[in-house]
Amino acid sequence: MRETIGIGGTTVRAFSSIRSLLFGLVMLGTPLFVMLGMSPAAHAQIGVGVSVSIAPPELPVYEQPICPGDGYIWTPGYWAYDPADGYYWVPGTWVEAPEVGFLWTPGYWGWGNGGYFFNEGYWGPHVGFYGGINYGFGYSGVGFEGGRWDGGHFFYNRAVANINVTVIHNVYNTEIHNTNVTRVSFNGGHGGIDARPRAEDEAYAHERHIAPVTAQTDHIAAARGNPALRATANHGQPPIAATPRPGALNDREVVPARGGGETNNAARPATYTHPSELPPTPRGNLPSTGNPKTDQKYQQQQQKLATKQDQERQKLQSQQDKEHQQLAKQNANDAKKQQVETKHAQQTTHLQQQHVQQQQHFEQHVQASHSSGGHPK
Repeated sequence: MRETIGIGGTTVRAFSSIRSLLFGLVMLGTPLFVMLGMSPAAHAQIGVGVSVSIAPPELPVYEQPICPGDGYIWTPGYWAYDPADGYYWVPGTWVEAPEVGFLWTPGYWGWGNGGYFFNEGYWGPHVGFYGGINYGFGYSGVGFEGGRWDGGHFFYNRAVANINVTVIHNVYNTEIHNTNVTRVSFNGGHGGIDARPRAEDEAYAHERHIAPVTAQTDHIAAARGNPALRATANHGQPPIAATPRPGALNDREVVPARGGGETNNAARPATYTHPSELPPTPRGNLPSTGNPKTDQKYQQQQQKLATKQDQERQKLQSQQDKEHQQLAKQNANDAKKQQVETKHAQQTTHLQQQHVQQQQHFEQHVQASHSSGGHPK
């Protein structure tokens, strides 16, 4: 049986005869398209609960709060729907994984049967299909690049995750290059994301899944009960866009949305504590002079500079390693360790800036010599 209900000018279709049963199964972690024998492609066309005739607002732009501790996984914010009050924002937050090796597949809105349905997120061994929505912070529309499990520990990608390396040491740096810069928050329909599941998503859909944990459902309830998070009140710019932990809507570290046409997909400026973490110094292509001997001299100078910078990195790294060993022998407290790590970060940043400036000056010198027809000194 299908009922059509008018609420505040919005048409909502409630599938009352099967809604309760399907919702319960989804909350047990069973994807709807698996229960109905459908392909994941059809998953984008049908959902659970209500069908809303108005598309959800664009995703707001916001910063990611710092990760509160090891083992927390980022769960991006999204627009949920309350028949009484319309769309409301569920802030992004860090959540402890329910099992080692499990990752979060975000929920998403999909168009089908004349309305927008929400497909619930879930925990599983792999990140499956989430509508191609660019939620940012590693969720660029396909898969997840914000971190990975290795040896029973979660390693964070500092290129997109806000991590305090004095607390969490299992990190790596992999820059993310993604051209999907849209803030559209739904799949299909007019103006929606045109994305379909990959072959891998077909397989991931049949893995064991875990429904949102209690911390997440409580977080959603807290968001629903906060009038400031309703789209009608914040006009798509929620004052609490992200929180450090589930339900912490009044925490001093909550993050508001900010204006602008940006997205949350841009990589955050990486910070480094030790020289061993630094990426290679950017080096441009040297212009050809047309004279092989002159070009060879430029290349030799470039290699000499690179070798010198590598030696300086190794020297600073060795110095910092000795200081770490001294701290261990002294059984230094956390305050002392924090002080030393701050000093190391300052030293590393200074060295990185110095090397970038050296490379820029060298390239400017080569360009100037090339333009004037001169030769390297």
